[in-house]
Amino acid sequence: METRTLGSGTRTLEVSSVGLGCMALSPMYGTPVDDESGVALVRRALDLGCTFLDTADAYGPYTNEELVGRAVAGRRDQVVLATKFGNVRREDGTFQGVNGRPEYVPEACDASLRRLGVDHIDLYYLHRVDPTVPIEETVGAMGALVDAGKVRHLGLSEAAPATIRRAHAVHPLTALQTEYSLWSRDPEAEVLATVRELGIGFVAYSPLGRGFLGGRFRDPSELAARDVRRNHPRFSSEHLARNVALQDRMADLAHRHGCTPSQLALTWVLAQGSDVVPIPGTSSVSHLEENLAAAELVLADEDVAALSEAFPLGAASGERYGDMTLVNR
Repeated sequence: METRTLGSGTRTLEVSSVGLGCMALSPMYGTPVDDESGVALVRRALDLGCTFLDTADAYGPYTNEELVGRAVAGRRDQVVLATKFGNVRREDGTFQGVNGRPEYVPEACDASLRRLGVDHIDLYYLHRVDPTVPIEETVGAMGALVDAGKVRHLGLSEAAPATIRRAHAVHPLTALQTEYSLWSRDPEAEVLATVRELGIGFVAYSPLGRGFLGGRFRDPSELAARDVRRNHPRFSSEHLARNVALQDRMADLAHRHGCTPSQLALTWVLAQGSDVVPIPGTSSVSHLEENLAAAELVLADEDVAALSEAFPLGAASGERYGDMTLVNR
């Protein structure tokens, strides 16, 4: 698989052009994956040239990092390992809020290192910005982890342009991670321009709209009882009924291009710039192989433009989160 470079100057990180978001390997979507199958899926990704793995202490919580750690054991030199902190959850998954206090930063990092079974993290993100703590204090503490050799690169997730600038002034950021897909094009308004001006790479999570753009979930009843997507307005009865038209549109366009809807959606994200890296997640090996094969597809400029026109900004019905105050701040 081809690689892409996140960051600029002395803070660059080479990753596979398509990464793997590992959240789906924990029961966040309602159906747990047994550890053996999860480890096998991650190792299959590595075998196929996907070197960029994304996890977080909140996934599981905690168990996702442990699974990824087992999967990369003996293959650490083949992996660019990214994890996140700041979204605090109890063992039962109950969300406790965001913690960006500087004294918490090394505590969270050390815990992630133990669970992953590694001596350093390649890319360490603040999962969500803590509105009660100046971003300069949080990122300053994260920079100390770089100085200590525990972390190689820093990133933020779902941060607003002004926050990105303030953070980058304290310590160079290598990546900004935000939801980005054909039904979530919000970053195009300001965020993408900001990170490009500063030389920060862009990591697109949920590039398949949490599975929706691949043709799944035409009715909320298809979601498991504990699936977190039930908390997302776009998957509610009211909005999903309207959004099904987007699925039909995607299926028709994918048929014309001789690929699957998921592959077309990923290829569009890849076409948004060489500094953009999508990290689709899945718990299925066949879907993994399908997603990674998208890296081999090429769209003509006019096809990219046609897709963009078919899925304009704001095309999706409903907000992407139930509480939008937690993002872009």
